[in-house]
Parts: sequence; structure tokens; C-alpha cells
Amino acid sequence: MTKKILIIRFSSIGDIVLTTPVIRAVKQQLGAEVHFLTKQQFRTIVDVNPHVDRVFAIKDRVGEVLAELKREPYDLVVDLHHNLRSLQIKWGLAGLQQRAKTSTFHKLNVAKWLMVNVKVDRLPRRHIVERYLDTVRPLGVAYDGAGLDYFIPNEEGVDLSVLAQARLLHKPLLAARLVAGDYLGLVIGAAHATKRLPVEQLVALAQKLPRPLLLLGGPGDKKDGDRIAEVVEGVVNTCGDFSLHGSASLIQQSAGVITHDTGLMHISAALRRPVVSVWGNTIPEFGMYPLFPEGQDQNTTMEVKGLGCRPCSKIGHAECPRGHFRCMRDQPLDSIAKTAIGFLNK
Repeated sequence: MTKKILIIRFSSIGDIVLTTPVIRAVKQQLGAEVHFLTKQQFRTIVDVNPHVDRVFAIKDRVGEVLAELKREPYDLVVDLHHNLRSLQIKWGLAGLQQRAKTSTFHKLNVAKWLMVNVKVDRLPRRHIVERYLDTVRPLGVAYDGAGLDYFIPNEEGVDLSVLAQARLLHKPLLAARLVAGDYLGLVIGAAHATKRLPVEQLVALAQKLPRPLLLLGGPGDKKDGDRIAEVVEGVVNTCGDFSLHGSASLIQQSAGVITHDTGLMHISAALRRPVVSVWGNTIPEFGMYPLFPEGQDQNTTMEVKGLGCRPCSKIGHAECPRGHFRCMRDQPLDSIAKTAIGFLNK
């Protein structure tokens, strides 16, 4: 009998992309019917995943979908978020679905607290994908080594010739390079300021990179992108101009990407583009570095070692708690640029 499994991850972009090996393994190895519960603003990531049979989404409250979920005879609820909302879902289903079991992701909150607050390292050297998969290992599911998934609908792919015509009309040589995919992507955003290079450093980095250079980010990054493009000729600011799938399409067609620790970093890895990942207040040891298929690691990590204050948060801050922001201000821009330029020569 085909199993029916509900997977829960409400947010955010990168975290949902990181669940895709679990989705794929459950579908392919168990032949299960896979349902996924997330937040409304992230459902487009899951809607196009061919390994997901049905998507549920909430705007604010689990009550928006609980009645529908209760009509589904789930064999297993896989909680990859482990928060109050996911607990409410499990409680809501427990009474009606006696045969449904639950399996919950362990967040390592204590180990992360120790690392952030007293710099005692009890972090396991395991990627979060491996820990996500622990929730379904009792079913005989194993990691297939195939990395992350990201699926782009055909209608949201970006035509580079149209972009070149609109943005590089009077620069035919740069336009030709863009159309040929001979460009780098620079992700300038991140949810928290302490994960982002300051704008003046992004300008300095852009000046060291070949053009055309595409700036990637959301609507909130557009102002900073405009500032960079005003100073550095041949920079195309796409922040806020495309959907998430559109930005992913630009990544997919690029030679490689420079990115902060953010959702587009994981999308870059899912699309098998080489990455320079730039780390500020967070650290790769938290287990959320770019994951490529086994034997295909294409990530180069850039971080400022030896700072006693780092990591200062497991997520991020609006500003550096110490005021110096050395974890980003001391980043080796020359090395970042040199590594990324190497992507163009492959």
C-alpha cells in the first residue's frame, strides 16, 4: 500500500530548498504520496516540484488548513520546522489519525547557543540535509547523494537576449557576453545586515569583476543595487525585477555566483552553479553551507577566521553588536574576485 506522508517546513527560501533531498528520497525510495505544508509566500518553490503531490499553505495560522489536513489519512508527519505551528499541526492530527506517526527534526538549539554565546563547539560536523534525513531513516530512506533540487517553470525562465536588449542596448560587446552566459551573478542581499557585505565593499568587489555583472536580490535590495550600478559601468541591477524563479533562471544561465549566506546561495547549489559563499556573522559549521552532489563540490568558502566574537548569532543582526563588523569589512575581496573570475574560464 502506498504511504501518504506530510512534510512540514514553513520558511524560508533556503530552508525549503534544503528539504528537497528528503522530498525526493521519500518519493523515489518509498513510492509515497508526498504532501508539503509551508507558508503562502514560499509555496511557489514547492508547487513545481515533481516529487510533491499536493501543497498546503498558510498565511498566518494553521487553522487555515487543519480541517483539510484532517481529511488526509497520513501514515507519517515529518516535521522539519519544529516550532509552535508545526506542533499545533501534530496535535491537531493526533486525535483523528491514530495510525499516523510523527518524526521531528532536531534543531541543535543547545549546541548553537553554546557556540554563539560561550564559543564552546559542540556542533556535529553534519550538513543539515543529513539531519533532515534522520527523520525518515527509520523507514529505510537513505541519502542518494544527488544534492538539492530547484525547478524553474518554463514560463518564468529569463530570455537573456531580451534582458541584454533592455539593459545593454548601447554596449554590444557586453550584451553579446550576457547572451552567451559569459557573466557572473553577485547576490547582494540577505535577510539580516550582518550577513551582507556593506555597499561600499560591494562596489569595490564589483570593480574587480569582469562585466557584464548581474546583481541579484529581492525588491528590498534594489536601492543598494542602483547605487552599485551607478558607480560601476557594465553592472546590471536585476534586484526586484524578477520573481524568485526568474532570479534562479539568471543564476542557472550564469558562469557562477558570488553570494552571501542566503536563499539564493542554496538555489545556486541546487542549479549546480559554482559558488563563492561569503560568510559574516554566521558560520558554515552550523551545517547550512552549499550542498552539491557527491563528488561535485563547487563551493569556495570565504570567511574571516580568528574573530573571537564570531558567530554572534545563529541567524543575524540588524547591525554588528561590537560595532566593528570585521567579519565582513575584513573579507578578502581580491581572493573572492579571483576565484569567481576562474568560473568564467572553465
